[in-house]
Amino acid sequence: MHKVSIFDTTLRDGEQAPGFSMGVDEKIKMAIQLEKLNVDVIEAGFPISSEGDFNAVAEISRKVKGPEIAGLARASEKDIARAWEALKNSPHPRIHTFIATSPIHMKYKLKMEPDEVYERAIKAVKFARKFTDNIEFSAEDATRSEPEFLIRILNGVIKAGARIVNIPDTVGYTTPEEFSKLILFIKSRIKDAVISVHCHNDLGLASANSLAAIKSGARQVECTINGIGERAGNAALEEIVMALKTRKRSFQCTTEIDTTQLYPTSRLLSSITGVEVQPNKAIVGKNAFAHEAGIHQDGILKKQSTYEIMKPADIGLPSNSLVLGKHSGRHAFRTRINALGYEFTRPQLNTLFAKFKRLADKKKEIYDADLEELITEEFYRVNQMYHFESANFAGGSDMIPVATVQIKINKKSYKEVGYGDGAVDAVYNAIKKMTKKNCRLVHFHISSITKGSDAQGKVTVQIEEDGKEATGQSTHTDIVIASARAFVQALNRLDMKNRLR
Repeated sequence: MHKVSIFDTTLRDGEQAPGFSMGVDEKIKMAIQLEKLNVDVIEAGFPISSEGDFNAVAEISRKVKGPEIAGLARASEKDIARAWEALKNSPHPRIHTFIATSPIHMKYKLKMEPDEVYERAIKAVKFARKFTDNIEFSAEDATRSEPEFLIRILNGVIKAGARIVNIPDTVGYTTPEEFSKLILFIKSRIKDAVISVHCHNDLGLASANSLAAIKSGARQVECTINGIGERAGNAALEEIVMALKTRKRSFQCTTEIDTTQLYPTSRLLSSITGVEVQPNKAIVGKNAFAHEAGIHQDGILKKQSTYEIMKPADIGLPSNSLVLGKHSGRHAFRTRINALGYEFTRPQLNTLFAKFKRLADKKKEIYDADLEELITEEFYRVNQMYHFESANFAGGSDMIPVATVQIKINKKSYKEVGYGDGAVDAVYNAIKKMTKKNCRLVHFHISSITKGSDAQGKVTVQIEEDGKEATGQSTHTDIVIASARAFVQALNRLDMKNRLR
């Protein structure tokens, strides 16, 4: 079994994409998570490109001790010296230098003859060797380069001291079959260096091209979390790693990635950049382990491998998701009802299922709160225990927030004063005093459902007590009132669960 090194360039190539820029602290936070993921190399940035990038590479070099830390540099002494200045405190520094080798890049971008490009590459690698023997050289736009010139320059930089030679598909032009042949050709004509690949996704083939290269002998893959990067992005780290793990016999290769950190790493990147992963993104998308079709749900419940080739736990997800919608069947519906803690007779389930189907025709997706509402409407015939009546609150920068809340408990009104860190906290503390509840606020979310300064706000809360959870929702132009109503609704649902179970 061959080891494939994972070279993560999320913080360099990934960050160059519009909308994905990160500050120094955010880069450090992401680098620490990449260390938990156990990547082999973190390309932390392009030190000469900005003071911020230089500082990020320098800080990551100081704080991250496990993986190699790479800094990108053009084939110039100024770039390389700046990269080394940022990398020098890393226990495992790598200088990654590059120059374009395709006719179109040499002629129009570099305005250099092939011999000049060759000499520049050799000179750059020799200069980098003054600082470290861990040198990687990239032949930019390699897949559109003349094969013989590519071999000439690769052998030249290896002789000059490069340990890794990278073959980038810079513009996402190649196909798996073509790339496989190119890697086999290069492998047959060079020695004493690791072959690396760096594929872009312009034709949607970045991961496929990378995997084809691995089959042909590449032993390092450059990729990014969630596949972010210039234009259509890079090969997605999670796709390559899980393909190698899931199809180990086919590839005869492995990585040292802790795959249980894939989903947490993906979520961290989304939270830092504010860019969510598309729902149908392979491995880490919201729908990657979600099933709505009744036939699929029934199969999954009987035997997980009927419709899943990986286990959710392998990537750090606690479980798959049976999405309830108009395509869902009785088996999935009953399983979700039971998971919520309810047991009903077959006639009761049939009644609920019919109501569920009518609701599913109106809504794209049915959530647990919707099911709770159906159950309440159908079976909870007694009066609700708690009713919100009023709330008054005061606060400011110079006083502790205080709230006076009045609610009915079993038709009798109670009033209580509460203090807290803010108006909502004060209201909730007053309500908990009156109800004698020791529930924990698990989730609190506010969203605007109309526009303007008088917009209605929707508050969603989730509470937990003794292992049982309940959700409440309310809308109001005053967000504190909406919060109070949502909390009381959640308390009623918690009470309902205790009565029905």
